[in-house]
Amino acid sequence: MTSNDYDPTREGAETDFARRMSYGDYLALDAILGAQHPLSEAHDEMLFIIQHQTTELWMRLAIHELSAARRAIAGDKVQPAMKMLARMSRIFEQLNNAWDVLRTMTPSEYTRFRSQLGQSSGFQSRQYRLIEFLLGNRNHAMLKPHEHDVETTKLLEAELSTPSLYDEVLRLAHRNGLKMPAAVLSRDVRETHSFNEGVLQAWRVVYEAPETHWMLYELAEKLVDFEDYFRRWRFNHVTTVQRVIGFKRGTGGTGGVSYLKRMLEVELFPELWRVRTIL
Repeated sequence: MTSNDYDPTREGAETDFARRMSYGDYLALDAILGAQHPLSEAHDEMLFIIQHQTTELWMRLAIHELSAARRAIAGDKVQPAMKMLARMSRIFEQLNNAWDVLRTMTPSEYTRFRSQLGQSSGFQSRQYRLIEFLLGNRNHAMLKPHEHDVETTKLLEAELSTPSLYDEVLRLAHRNGLKMPAAVLSRDVRETHSFNEGVLQAWRVVYEAPETHWMLYELAEKLVDFEDYFRRWRFNHVTTVQRVIGFKRGTGGTGGVSYLKRMLEVELFPELWRVRTIL
């Protein structure tokens, strides 16, 4: 070290971690950075692995935030929930940006290792399925890819038996003077919520007088903001897959692009989107 080199120890920085917790220790970086195991010699397989591993990490945070937001709404703690929902939008903004990196991989580069994936596919992600269930898209057919995993099946079944985020929002609105249909409040939460005219008219009351119902108005817009980012993520998924594999079947046996395009039609909070038409 020359006399001109900066020495952080002169300002009190700790550099001896023989008996102290280091940055790598706290973040378990040995485990994380040692979790990439390409099955081919293809250069781009590392990109593919890291893209999906980091997506799963962001989804881990998304589940943490969504679960906490739901609990907060159920407990009438709306302000903390809105902060969590705002963070959800930012999480999916990050996930959207990640597609730009994966799209640097060409079809020719992908074909060099695609066969190594076997039947593995993103639609088998238990965390993605849990997010869908949390948000209310409760497609029971999507339990089948997890039947071999007892613990994951228990986790997803437990989620199906719990009111979704939107269920709790509608119950909150009802508690705060916005009359929601009894059939919606008492419905089987294991099933996906479908559009309801009574719910639409209730939200119309909010949107026609936001200054009177500001809390519910702000919460509704946080939900729309999040679903906007979520829809963009799905759309970018479609275009990325089409750019890389065209209209081939997915590795998991789905129709690939056709399957993903079908997901674009899913509305998580249908009345919040349709209320705009009747204002």
